[in-house]
Amino acid sequence: MKNAPAIASQRFKKLLIGVIALVGLALVLFYDVPTVDALRQWSDEAGPWFPVAYFGLYVFLTQFPIPRTVFTLASGILFGPAAGFILAISATTISAVMSLLVVRFLGRDWFRKYLTNRRLLDLDYRLEQRGWLTVLSLRMIAGVPFSLLNYVCGLSSIRLAPYAVATAVGSAPNTLAVVLLGDALLVGFDARFAVATALLVALGIAGLVADAKFPVVAGSRGAADRDIVDGLDATSPDGVNREDVKE
Repeated sequence: MKNAPAIASQRFKKLLIGVIALVGLALVLFYDVPTVDALRQWSDEAGPWFPVAYFGLYVFLTQFPIPRTVFTLASGILFGPAAGFILAISATTISAVMSLLVVRFLGRDWFRKYLTNRRLLDLDYRLEQRGWLTVLSLRMIAGVPFSLLNYVCGLSSIRLAPYAVATAVGSAPNTLAVVLLGDALLVGFDARFAVATALLVALGIAGLVADAKFPVVAGSRGAADRDIVDGLDATSPDGVNREDVKE
């Protein structure tokens, strides 16, 4: 059978999606994010290998819809501002890239079948051409879920390199603020953290507004996709061209 490899690949992807979904659901429902005290205890037990183990734990758990803030906060407490920031921003970037690649491998072909709406095609093309600005802006806004943005970008046509750079740059200010104020759990609320968060949100929104105001020049692929959609829109389900019917 000529389609046997393709069918086997689709079955493998569906099986993998099911396994990942079950693991993610189990983690969200039953896994308690470790406290700083627990992480300190693990640090004492793991010894010099703890930074590597912590890095791996950070990357793995943030593949799922688990808040990464506690890991970023703990990075500053456990490793200090400099090492904590380098560890947190590196893990954040690698986690985002891994999520994008996994989602793109498992779901991009499936999602592409449903890109038959002109607005969705325009949005997808905008993300392909200038998605870095969107990602950069959204990463600055603390309320935007980290994992959800990764998943959406994985389904889109955004390019990997700009996505990775925009994630690192956009996440850096917020990550640095959380790492530097890592002792907030111990000393209580710090107004500087609220001010920094508000400024980053304002910058993120400004970036989104700027991105919306400047048009993206349509290339050959974007124009071709829209022509296909226009052709589909002009054709009825039974294959009759609506324009011909009107005439």
